[in-house]
Amino acid sequence: MSLLGNIIWLVFGGFVSGLGYILGGLSLCLTIVGIPFGVQSIKLGIATMLPFGKEVVPRPDADSLLRVIFNVIWVAFFGWGIALSHLFHGLILALTIVGLPFAKQHFKLVIVAILPFGRNLESVEALEKTQSA
Repeated sequence: MSLLGNIIWLVFGGFVSGLGYILGGLSLCLTIVGIPFGVQSIKLGIATMLPFGKEVVPRPDADSLLRVIFNVIWVAFFGWGIALSHLFHGLILALTIVGLPFAKQHFKLVIVAILPFGRNLESVEALEKTQSA
């Protein structure tokens, strides 16, 4: 199901959206100050391209002072707009039964879009392996 969902997602806008995040991240990386934000934007772009079969996982050091400061700066400049976009598209897709799986992916991306520092999207298989070990 994840493969089919990701293919449909890519065809109907996921590729273009993810590419936009990646290009924006690369442009942020042109400045020294923007590098941490550019890396998070690229991470968000990759997550946007293939969201099916992945879950949001907080890092052990997600609440460190530096990550909190970066998240506040991110929310002020970039995160609120990206999160609102994912929320809006998720609500629109949730109006139809066919769109519900895609709405769920948009709602998952809201979390990463609003607070990207200290959170990752990891595959469900990798999470199950680490939990069983």
